[in-house]
Amino acid sequence: MNNENRNDEAVSPVIATILMVAITVVLAGVLYVWASSLAGDSTGGGLDTYTWDDKDAQGAGNLVEVSMTSGDGLNWAVVKITISLDGGTPQACAQDDSTASCSYTAYQGAGNSQQWETSEGITIEGTCDDAAGCNVDVTITKMGVGSEDDKVIGQVSAYADNSA
Repeated sequence: MNNENRNDEAVSPVIATILMVAITVVLAGVLYVWASSLAGDSTGGGLDTYTWDDKDAQGAGNLVEVSMTSGDGLNWAVVKITISLDGGTPQACAQDDSTASCSYTAYQGAGNSQQWETSEGITIEGTCDDAAGCNVDVTITKMGVGSEDDKVIGQVSAYADNSA
């Protein structure tokens, strides 16, 4: 009878050791999958941090002006501007195209003319349906290059005052 008790006691530490090893392997696998998914979500472009300022644009057909107040230079080739007037359907704006229903023209400083840099901006042109003015929601998107996805880097809500 004493012999049987010793065998039962010997089984418990072996099972505990196997369970601890199994739990360790499972946790290591979960951590590996989590870490690899974090690395896979990276677009490789780093952290894009921009801030924007807006104001009513003066002149016939001009809606609003949006300027970059902080952030790295942004190549104009990867900029996409979309607006929504008074909560309506978003529409993409063309650059320097007076025939489009929505267009924008860059105003620049003395820096690189190929990039949108701090203190430079755009004047967005379009037509408000309301004679007094309209709310203009502007979305600034950095278009992805290669395997990168498009990324919204700014959203500005401004008021275009037609009465001025």
